[in-house]
Amino acid sequence: MTRIALTGAGGNVGRELLDAFDGDDEVRAFTHSAHDDIDSERLDVTDPDDVAAKLDAVDVVIHLAGASSPGADWETVTETNLHGTKHVCDAAVENGIDRVVFASSNHAVGTYNAVDEDPERMTTGYAQTVDAEAPTRPDSYYGVSKAACEGLTTFYADVQDLEVVNLRIGWYMSEDDLETEARAADDQGKRRFVRALWLSPRDCRDVHRQAATADLPENPITVNAVSRNTDRFHSITETMRLLGYRPRDDAADVLDD
Repeated sequence: MTRIALTGAGGNVGRELLDAFDGDDEVRAFTHSAHDDIDSERLDVTDPDDVAAKLDAVDVVIHLAGASSPGADWETVTETNLHGTKHVCDAAVENGIDRVVFASSNHAVGTYNAVDEDPERMTTGYAQTVDAEAPTRPDSYYGVSKAACEGLTTFYADVQDLEVVNLRIGWYMSEDDLETEARAADDQGKRRFVRALWLSPRDCRDVHRQAATADLPENPITVNAVSRNTDRFHSITETMRLLGYRPRDDAADVLDD
C-alpha cells in the first residue's frame, strides 16, 4: 500500500485524482478551504508549521496546491507557489516522506512556439519539440514560479535524497471542454494550441498514478504530461520511458477537423 497525501485536492486536477489510485492505496486529501463534497483536511501551504504537522505518516505527496492562474501576480505566486513548495519539501524531509510529485506546468516552457507573446497562440508552421531536457522559458510570473519550483525540488532531490517527479502538466479538461475551447479559438494558432496541450481526465489519472507509485530509474525526473495528441509538441517519450505512462487519448479523435 502506498500512502498518498494530495494537496490542492479541491482543484480540477485534484478532484480527478481522488479516486485515481488502486484500492490498496490510501489517499489523504488536503484543501485550503472547506468543500462540502470532498472529505478533506484543511491545509495552509504558506504556514510551514501546519504543513509539517499534517504532511506526516505518508509515503508520497502529490503537491498540487498553489496559485493556478497564469495571470497571478508576483506576490501571490511567490507566497503560495515558491514558499508553499519549499514548505512541502521541508516537511517531506523532516517526516521521512519518500517522494514529492510536483505539479509543474506547460507555462514553465510556455514561450516555445508562442506567437506575438501570446502563450495560447502557437505557430501554425514548424513547431519546435519541447522535450524533458528543454530549458525553462516561462510565459508569465506563474510560469516563472513553476520553473523556480522545479529548481527547488531538484535541489532537494540532489541534497536531501528526496525522490522527485516534476510533471509539466498540459491543459487538463474533459472532452466536452476540449470541444468548447476549440470552437471558441478565434484563429488557427489558438486552435492548434488547444489540440496540442490537451491532457484528458484518464491520462491525467494515469500520469499522476505512475508518478506517485512507479519505481524511478533516476532522480529527479522532470517530464511533460499531455495526452498522445497528434498535434503535440511537448515530448512524452521520456514520460513513457521513465514513468511507464501509457496515454490513450488524442485531441484529434475528439475534434472533427
